[in-house]
Amino acid sequence: MYLYGMKKREAILNAAIELLVEKGIHNTPMSEIAKAAGTGMGTIYNYFPNKEVLINEIYVKIRKQEETLFLELRTDLPIKTQFDIYLTAIIEFFINHPSYFNIIQQLEASPIITHENKEMGRKPIEMMAKLVQIAQQNRIVKNVDIDEILIFISGAILSYLNRYCTPYEKKHSSLKNHIRMVWDGIKE
Repeated sequence: MYLYGMKKREAILNAAIELLVEKGIHNTPMSEIAKAAGTGMGTIYNYFPNKEVLINEIYVKIRKQEETLFLELRTDLPIKTQFDIYLTAIIEFFINHPSYFNIIQQLEASPIITHENKEMGRKPIEMMAKLVQIAQQNRIVKNVDIDEILIFISGAILSYLNRYCTPYEKKHSSLKNHIRMVWDGIKE
């Protein structure tokens, strides 16, 4: 029963992600999600009492997967190597999961996502902030406000991912070159 329940829950989450990417948050009713997941309305409400809970669960699911990318980040490596590994991991994660990127784009500024979940979703950013702070202390990265550097890095990541994960773009460019240009923009 437990395994069946987990499979059904995952089917609902996966169907919801695909529909939310395709139709948007506000244009996707729970009934359509239930139909796409091959389940009834009663079953979907057993797992998710309302659409806001379902959407928050999707957000948390993606952010937790994203966070696992950095659990084994090796702090004994040079700062630039850590930076390269961090950016490569996050960009490749979303390239390999374009629906995740598209749904996160919709949800990041959404009032539907709880404050607690948004804070949990900031963990990868906090990891980059610590790396930048260490780099600044060692005079490797410009002595600019960390938030400004994070905005610059985030903008570069989003720009690159928009070219890969947006259905009408799909323009490929060198990830290695992109990361090098970002590094050149922040290094001392």
